[in-house]
Amino acid sequence: MINKLAEVEKRFDELTEKLADPDLLNDYSEYQQVAKSRSDLEPMVAVYRDYKRILEQLDDTAALLREESDPEMRELASLEMDDLKARQEKLEHDLRVLLLPKDPNDDKNVILEIRAGTGGEEAALFAGELYRMYTRFAERKGWKTELLSSNPTGIGGYKEVVISLQGKGAYSLLKYDSGTHRVQRVPQTESGGRIHTSAATVAVLPEAEEIEIDIKEDDLKVETYRSSSAGGQNVQKNDTAVRILHVPSGIVVSCQDERSMRQNKEKAMRMLRARLFEIKQREQDEAISQDRRSQVGSGDRSEKIRTYNFPQDRVTDHRIGLTVHNMANILDGDIDNIFQALIQADQAERIQAVASV
Repeated sequence: MINKLAEVEKRFDELTEKLADPDLLNDYSEYQQVAKSRSDLEPMVAVYRDYKRILEQLDDTAALLREESDPEMRELASLEMDDLKARQEKLEHDLRVLLLPKDPNDDKNVILEIRAGTGGEEAALFAGELYRMYTRFAERKGWKTELLSSNPTGIGGYKEVVISLQGKGAYSLLKYDSGTHRVQRVPQTESGGRIHTSAATVAVLPEAEEIEIDIKEDDLKVETYRSSSAGGQNVQKNDTAVRILHVPSGIVVSCQDERSMRQNKEKAMRMLRARLFEIKQREQDEAISQDRRSQVGSGDRSEKIRTYNFPQDRVTDHRIGLTVHNMANILDGDIDNIFQALIQADQAERIQAVASV
């Protein structure tokens, strides 16, 4: 680990020196690349330099313990040694985390798809609550949200809703939420007070740029149709809604929420690029050996990842055995603590996998 960190520090110093070169300013593209590379390394180098200072202080304190005969001074030095060892242990853990390979998609924006599953109208209402939960979470983070496509039921629920969440590190947090979300509660229509179980699926896709996914126009079948409200009444007199079939993959995307065909097509293409990018990523992941995959962030949509139990006012994440209470706050977007617990579990699992190699 120390050798790797020394190499990182050397590279950081080289990039710092390069940034000071006046000639670099003549090439703005290269300047940006060098500045970003240096910025990416800076947190790791800062922790590594703190770590080296702690090691020096440990050596000095150990020498003092060997040479000091005064009992009071030796006791102070011993307490200092305990504190330094605890700080050393924490910094070593932080460095192991920083050395883990970074997901190249972590800084991407997210396209998030929520679909009602088993449970009829109750599942659609739950999908609507998840939609609000994620948009409120985005607001807390200061991210931009954009509705891409929706199929509302008319009483607050959604058969399907697709949104874009745009903000720093959006995918790094939300990627853990792909899967089946289950709700347990007594529906308003249930006269007998029985608890029903419904579900909604969530897919979290990193938003791909056009240069990352090349889509040929010849591979597309584009249809336009008249958009309508949840009740079936036309809300547009012109055919502004767009449905796109990507022939090679069989993927179909549609959008009807904008007032112009051009805007609907642009949004539909963004959804298509994200789904094609997901397929590309899945193929790459399957080439990675099983023991290197993170089970916490596997992103399997068929996996039941979380249960929202209203009678017990609790949310349980089944992958890490985490249970938290205060359902109202959670559905209002206060879910950062869940994501942080998932990140820590993922990091611990990956560190263990590296250590066992």
